[in-house]
Amino acid sequence: MAQITAQRMKGVGRHLTSWSALIALTVPVTALMLWLHAPAALMLGPLLAGVAFASWGGKVTYPVPVFAVAQGIVGSMIARMVPLTIVGDILGHWALFTVGVVSVVAASTWVGWQMTRWQMLPGTTALWGVSPGAASVMTYMAEAYGADMRMVAFMQYLRVVMVAAVAAGVARYFGGASQHAPDAIVWFPEVAWVPLLETLALAGVGSWLARRLSIPAGAFLVPLVGGIVLTHMGWLRLELPTWLLAGCYALVGWNVGLRFTRALLVHVLRQLPGILLCIFAMLAMCGAVAAFMVFAAGIDPLTAYLATSPGGADSIAIIAASTDVDVSFVMAMQTVRLLVVLFAAPYITKVIADRIGNLGKG
Repeated sequence: MAQITAQRMKGVGRHLTSWSALIALTVPVTALMLWLHAPAALMLGPLLAGVAFASWGGKVTYPVPVFAVAQGIVGSMIARMVPLTIVGDILGHWALFTVGVVSVVAASTWVGWQMTRWQMLPGTTALWGVSPGAASVMTYMAEAYGADMRMVAFMQYLRVVMVAAVAAGVARYFGGASQHAPDAIVWFPEVAWVPLLETLALAGVGSWLARRLSIPAGAFLVPLVGGIVLTHMGWLRLELPTWLLAGCYALVGWNVGLRFTRALLVHVLRQLPGILLCIFAMLAMCGAVAAFMVFAAGIDPLTAYLATSPGGADSIAIIAASTDVDVSFVMAMQTVRLLVVLFAAPYITKVIADRIGNLGKG
C-alpha cells in the first residue's frame, strides 16, 4: 500500500513538474506576443509554447471536461458580442453565405482530390487531411480508408496552427491602421460574482450537454447559441474577467500546440513538403474567396478573410474578438460552414475516396 502511494505521489510530482515547465515556457512567449501587439496574443503564445514543449518531448495531460469548459467560455465570449439578429443576417445575405461556404468546402475538396490523384501523399491522406473542419471526425474516418491516421491528424492540426498564424498576420496588416496605442490590459477587473457563476454554469452545462448528446464541436457551439438567446432575452448577463479569458485562451492554444509531439514530427518529416503544399494551396484558394467577397459585396478585407479561414472556429473567434471586424458576420459564416462540414464533408470525402479507390482498382 505504501509503495502504491509512493508511486502515485511520484506521478503527481512529475505531472506538476511538466505543467510548471509548460507554464514557464508559455509566459515569456505570450509576453513577446503581447509586446508585438499580435492579435489573439493570449492564444498564440500558449499555442507556440505548446508546439515547442511537445516537440522537445514534454508531456502534460488535463481532463477533457476542462478543455470543453474553456471552449464554452470562448463561445460565451462570442455570444456577448454577436447580436440575436445573426439568423436574420444569414437569411438576408443567404446568397453571399452560400457562395462563401460552398466555395471554401469545394476548394478544400478540390485540393485534396488533386493531391490524391497526383499521389503527393500516401493513399487518400490528402483528401481527409484538408477538410476545413471536423478534424476528429476526418481523422477517425481516414483510418477506415487506408489513409495514414497520424498524418491526417498532423495535417488537420497544422492547418489550424497555420490558419491562426496567417489570420493573425492578416489582422495585424489590415487591423493595424489604428494610430492610438492599445489600452493596457486590466488583468483583475472588478467582478460581478453572480453573473460570473451564471457564465461558468452556461459553459459547464453547455459543454456537458454537448458531450452527452454527442454534438460535434458542441462544447463551443452550445454555449455560443445558448448565450446569444439567454442574454438577448434578459435572462443572463455574461461576466468574463480578463484572467478567466486568458486561462481559457491558453487552454485552447495548448490543446492545438501539444499535439505536435516529437514522434509525430519525425513520422511526417519526409512528407512535410507535400503537406505544406496542400495547406498553402487551401489557404490561397480560401483567400481568393475572401477577395471575391471584398470586390463583389464590399466586405472589408479582414472580415472577409477571417470569415473564410478554413477551420479552427474557436481560434478564429479569439482573433476576431481582438480586432476591429464584423464579429457577427465572421462567426455566422464560420458557424454555418462548420455545420456544413460536420454533416456534408465526411460524406463527400467518403464518396470521392471510394471513387479514387475504384479508379485505382481499374
